[in-house]
Amino acid sequence: MRAVLPELFTDVLTRHGERVAVSDAAGSLGYAELLQRARAAAGTLARHEVPGDRLRVALYATNSVDYVVSYLATLFAGGVPFLVDSAFSPFDLSRIAEDCGLDLLVHAPSAEVHAVADEAHAAGGEFGVLAVSRVRPFDTPRPHLLDATEVCRFTSGSTGRPNCIEFSGAAVSAAAANWAKGTGLSADDRIACFAALSNGLAFNTSLLAAFLPGASLHLSSGLPTATRVVRLLESTRATRLVAFPALYESIVRRAPKEGFAAVRTAISSGAPLRETVREEFTRLTGVPIHNYYGVAEAGPLTYAADGAGSGLGAPLPGVRLLATEQGIRVRSESMGSRYLNAPGVFEERVDAEGYYHTGDQGHLLDGTLHLTGRTSRLVNVGGRKIDPIEIADVLRTAPGVLDAVAFEADNQHGDPTLAAVVAVEAGVSAQSLRTHCAATLPSFKVPGLLRLVDRIPANSIGKPSIERLRRLLGDPQGTSDPQSN
Repeated sequence: MRAVLPELFTDVLTRHGERVAVSDAAGSLGYAELLQRARAAAGTLARHEVPGDRLRVALYATNSVDYVVSYLATLFAGGVPFLVDSAFSPFDLSRIAEDCGLDLLVHAPSAEVHAVADEAHAAGGEFGVLAVSRVRPFDTPRPHLLDATEVCRFTSGSTGRPNCIEFSGAAVSAAAANWAKGTGLSADDRIACFAALSNGLAFNTSLLAAFLPGASLHLSSGLPTATRVVRLLESTRATRLVAFPALYESIVRRAPKEGFAAVRTAISSGAPLRETVREEFTRLTGVPIHNYYGVAEAGPLTYAADGAGSGLGAPLPGVRLLATEQGIRVRSESMGSRYLNAPGVFEERVDAEGYYHTGDQGHLLDGTLHLTGRTSRLVNVGGRKIDPIEIADVLRTAPGVLDAVAFEADNQHGDPTLAAVVAVEAGVSAQSLRTHCAATLPSFKVPGLLRLVDRIPANSIGKPSIERLRRLLGDPQGTSDPQSN
């Protein structure tokens, strides 16, 4: 099957020539320069080709110009890029490498990849500051990719490990084109992106979508503080700001006086943004926040074009959305195909009409989507979906733990966070449990709220009482140490 994305990227990078395509703190590349760099890097990757199969390349790094070069190079080399969240732990990376049959790993030289990569690795070269390592062989069979698959991304799921979503080139192209059309993205736009390109928010709104009309993409990595945001906005004269709710909350707390003069649109997604934060941000900066709703498996789905109100906007082009008693169902041109490493799990959530069951509850009011809750058990923290059963299972393996329950709760700022109540023997501390979790879980899966108790409170049928567990989080009389909350 003929690949879609290499030809599409070649066309847009050639067409927009000398315009600035992408930048980071180290510098920028024009469209023609980006194409040249990516083709040179593709030649390096092609030397690692796999007989009878396509090269599988994991990108395990933070946002940078070199990341974009590596992504394009993989496509140009005829390979499949696997976009791995850089916050995933070495343990998760190892499971992904084995589950997905990875061949190469593009990563920061300082990244902990020794459990996955062979000792010999190539320095960046055409990949700039990034290194390229060959993944050590595993004994498990290499899973077969669908012929149409051109990009793979990951989401946490009910399997207790990152699920690898296969996307066709047509789906990736449709996601970008429909986002650009539905939001009025143009060549005059300069996008300041503070979300990881491995995440759907950035991938769908700020990568191919930016390049289609000839816009410029400006990347930031590291902790997105209010100061760093203002500095990037001022230096690039960005017209669009793309970020998760936590960044907008940080800006509101810092209340910067300048930096937003050129910004016309701020886009938020990944988790609900509090109405008070949205209103205060607009009051401080004069910039409306436009809500966006997307699902990892189905791509970008809605956009609030007017930047007002509490809804998540109307469906984007190419999207059909149904609100039923069973929850929100969607069908889109940007739909994923399946989970490579979890056969049948994705398919179970797609009905006979081709609609994907999102696990969200909500309703449509005058064509605008409003969410009211979740039908599934996954916890949404900062745009990342976490399976609380996985977290509880890890906690139960810690020395001195009798039982554990993980669930979603609000932190001191009223924001959703991952919480856990753990029944322990005497002498167990909250810090020892956090250290235990951090040894096998990425940092975003370590509970932000932790309460230690003698036993887990149960309801009348013997199951843990979430209502009583939530009360325990705010009960100073509970058994805990000074770091437990």
